[in-house]
Amino acid sequence: MATICISANAQYKSPTIELWPGTIPGATKTKAAPKVQMGRDNVLRCDEVTNPTLEVFPPATTAADGQAVTPNGQAIIVCPGGAYSILAYDKEGQEIAEWLARQGYQAYVLAYRCPNDRTGALQDAQRAIRTVRSQGYERVGIIGFSAGASLSCRAATRWAEQTYEAQDALDTLSARPDFAVLIYPAYLDEGEGGTLTPELTVTRETPPMFVFGTEDDVRYSGPSCLTIADAMRRAGAPIELHYLARGGHGYGMRTGAGLVWPPLAETWLKQLR
Repeated sequence: MATICISANAQYKSPTIELWPGTIPGATKTKAAPKVQMGRDNVLRCDEVTNPTLEVFPPATTAADGQAVTPNGQAIIVCPGGAYSILAYDKEGQEIAEWLARQGYQAYVLAYRCPNDRTGALQDAQRAIRTVRSQGYERVGIIGFSAGASLSCRAATRWAEQTYEAQDALDTLSARPDFAVLIYPAYLDEGEGGTLTPELTVTRETPPMFVFGTEDDVRYSGPSCLTIADAMRRAGAPIELHYLARGGHGYGMRTGAGLVWPPLAETWLKQLR
């Protein structure tokens, strides 16, 4: 088994795993620490990711209600959104990982390549799934927000594709996530006439999906939710869709609809076991 490089990164809360210790497939920039800054909207933005990482969040010892947490043997990779330009790293990454850790999951926040590198981002997601799978978890899932949900869906529908040349023993492992959670997904309706984005291939082998979005998110999750749900239904792949009239976009777990989806997703995840 390949060696996993773990290091402390002062910009993050937890140790991080460097996904590509050697050469990064298709990279055009030299590896460097990402630019991180807190925005006026109280969102920690991560920009110029040239050295993709997984930040590690082990299962918590106690839940939000003070009860002891029992690790459940499953892992979930969190993909923050940010229009493939930046990563909303705390709101759609660290805060989600901490929530998952309180439920007993081993959580990881994926800092994938940006800005504007969808090919690199998919390579990073596949490598992340393989890296986490090498640790022997019962299931490895993926959850994403906005562009991160787009990436999660791409990982769930293109897992059989060889998107990069194998680097080491990790790349002999499957890149198929066991489940995917898409929260206010974007860019899933880029086909002609608003149909499914052509790069996405949905079959019976597509892993189960939980999808959450709102009708008033007309630019992103409104059309994307309905498009991916219809594709999953037609293929006979398991899908649970929650579609509200109002909620907007980019709420994470902080306000409004961000308080609605977590208990629904928590119930769905438990039913998968």
